[in-house]
Amino acid sequence: MTDAIEIEALRKTYKGSKGQPPKEALKGIDLTIPRGSIFGLLGPNGAGKSTMINILAGLVIKSSGKVKIWGFDQDVNPRQSRAAIGVMPQELNLDPFFTPRGALEVQAGLYGVPKKDRRSDEILDLIGLTDKADAYARTLSGGMRRRLLLGKALVHNPQILVLDEPTAGVDIELRQMLWTNVRRLNEERGMTIILTTHYLEEAQEMCDEIAIINHGALIKRDTTKNLLDLMDAKTLLIEPQGAAPAQFDLPEGVRMERKKDGTFVFDYSRGKTSANAILDAVKAAGIVIEDVRTMEPDLEDVFVELTSGK
Repeated sequence: MTDAIEIEALRKTYKGSKGQPPKEALKGIDLTIPRGSIFGLLGPNGAGKSTMINILAGLVIKSSGKVKIWGFDQDVNPRQSRAAIGVMPQELNLDPFFTPRGALEVQAGLYGVPKKDRRSDEILDLIGLTDKADAYARTLSGGMRRRLLLGKALVHNPQILVLDEPTAGVDIELRQMLWTNVRRLNEERGMTIILTTHYLEEAQEMCDEIAIINHGALIKRDTTKNLLDLMDAKTLLIEPQGAAPAQFDLPEGVRMERKKDGTFVFDYSRGKTSANAILDAVKAAGIVIEDVRTMEPDLEDVFVELTSGK
């Protein structure tokens, strides 16, 4: 088995209310997620990401299609498929009268983990809540509560961990701690991580592969590198040494702008010209180059390009 998740022709239609027509949240999605990867699931609000995650977690019943989790068909082996996945939800749904240790123990019990096999103290150490182990959840800060949600998702030692907007509204320190722990789980235990996030730079840094969903349909799935390579536009910045002419001949299709500090900004298409051709034109104009740097497209550019107008 090479895939942690196998999704085939997955559809979900919600009944309309008060005379409204039914809403098709997922429109026949086919998707596989490799074992041991950190996989990004991206899309605008209302794209269908949460519906898909809730179906994987067994919280929403699909309308049609097939879902396999760690090789277990969700319809044939629902208990095994559910035991293979842990979900850290976006909402802070914690019982305020449980302590972190108590919450982990109860969650482990719900998954049928024998007392001798429970790892509550180990998980508390992992999520940085050892000193708050016996404090009521209602006294924890928002960031600490989010850490506890991660801990609850790990109590049954799942092979797959789903993080639904895990760093929304948290500070930089907590975000860094969370991602350090996620990398450890992935590298040391081989845990498959599925991430949804609005922070595209986060997905760009963390994810091996990314699937982009819009209006309930899968519109693109590829490695992060290949998605970034889709963007043909590049920018070259050249800082001249001394005086430089305001205008000079450039390769066709290159757009030039002069910044207040004298730096030349060249926007061009990689498919039509190259950085070397621009450098040759600059040198031919008698300009001595002090410094050169390039600007690459980021995942936000790709995301906007793929989802705009669709």
